[in-house]
Amino acid sequence: MLPINLLKTSTFRLAVLYLGLFAASAIMLLAYVYWNTAGFLVRQTDEAVQAEITGLAEQYAQGGLPLLVHTVIQRSRDPGQSLYLVLDSAGQVLAGNLDVRPSVAPGADGWMDFIYSRRALEGVELKAARARAFYLPEGFYLLVGRDVQERREIESLITSALVWAIALTLALGLIGGLFMSRNMLARVDEINKSSQDIMEGDLSRRLPIAGTGDELDQLGKNLNAMLDQIEALMIGMRQVTDNVAHDLRSPLNRLRNRLEVTLLQESSPEEYRQVLERTIAEADNLLTTFNALLMIARAEAGSLRESMTNIDPAAIVRDAAELYEPVAEENGLGIHLNVQEGLQVRGNRELLSQVLTNLIDNAIKHGKPETASGDIPTIDISVLQERNGRVCFTVADHGSGIPKHERARVLERFVRLETSRNTPGSGLGLSLASAVARLHGGRIDFEDNQPGLKVTLTLPSAVR
Repeated sequence: MLPINLLKTSTFRLAVLYLGLFAASAIMLLAYVYWNTAGFLVRQTDEAVQAEITGLAEQYAQGGLPLLVHTVIQRSRDPGQSLYLVLDSAGQVLAGNLDVRPSVAPGADGWMDFIYSRRALEGVELKAARARAFYLPEGFYLLVGRDVQERREIESLITSALVWAIALTLALGLIGGLFMSRNMLARVDEINKSSQDIMEGDLSRRLPIAGTGDELDQLGKNLNAMLDQIEALMIGMRQVTDNVAHDLRSPLNRLRNRLEVTLLQESSPEEYRQVLERTIAEADNLLTTFNALLMIARAEAGSLRESMTNIDPAAIVRDAAELYEPVAEENGLGIHLNVQEGLQVRGNRELLSQVLTNLIDNAIKHGKPETASGDIPTIDISVLQERNGRVCFTVADHGSGIPKHERARVLERFVRLETSRNTPGSGLGLSLASAVARLHGGRIDFEDNQPGLKVTLTLPSAVR
């Protein structure tokens, strides 16, 4: 017995629908073939009879009844499929290969279909015939016809073949539909089982790919890509939770211990003031970290996409360079600008400014050459348009750079290559830059500046 769910599959229903349409088309086509074939055989029979009648009419016109009877007697000796009968006014047979006059009345068209008997080796055979009859002067009767038994057998054979062809078409169609449904159901069951395992918490499970390249494979590939992204987001969320707990626990402990020690001992107003200032600075660092996390979350969620406008990237670069130029000079660095005017990008000015300042801040912190030279090392900041129309923000330094195998990891939250963590920072700057790049339909790339690091933010140009 077939499983009920196999008969309920959309593949089986679709196969049955197509089978019905195909069967209807096949029946119409075969019926047309049968109608034309049977019609041709009937016309061929009628034309042969009509030719016989024409020939006998010519004989009758030339020699009257004697010549007609003589001709019928001659033709009846080797009649083939032809049938003849000549009767006098009393109903006596004068000539022909029929023994009796058919008892069937002719139709409106003058034709009659009847059954006649013919002697054979096995005895008397009953056969079908089709003929026309005429009354001659003085009450004589003439019948001319053809044996249509062979034609009837051919029509019966064609009808039987058509019925079997339709039956086999329906049977094979149903078997094919069941076979297709079974294969499809097996693949769907595998997908359902994998989906059930994923819903139960096994995010490493993926949907099976048969390798046929059909729509189920395409769906499976897309869903697997989505699952890869979901798994990466879940892993990132766990890492963020761990990093937040690790990175914020120490400053919170320092803040609490500082306040507790201050309360336990008598201090002057100036000492109290210094403790409060350090506490505020610590709280500001915590707020900066939380604000960065919130901004990354908003960028990844796409909630800031509606606030995008056409902005001038050259203005952003100049403002950021002017802001950080004093800081760079304090650290013994210079800033060199290469700005292409007249460009436009569509984006959020606040986010792009934050990304650029983060990149410049990182370059100032880590961009000093490892070997001293007479020239003042510079941070090269540029905004240019590529040949493909995309706009590139570039910040390049001459420091120690980032190893190639670490460049993908530094885009994660709270990742800092400086294990001692003596340099101020939370490890969220490049994570924010990556999130903002994705929000704007762009990307972040790292290149070796020989020596140093070149960071490029590539964004699509705005449509004017």
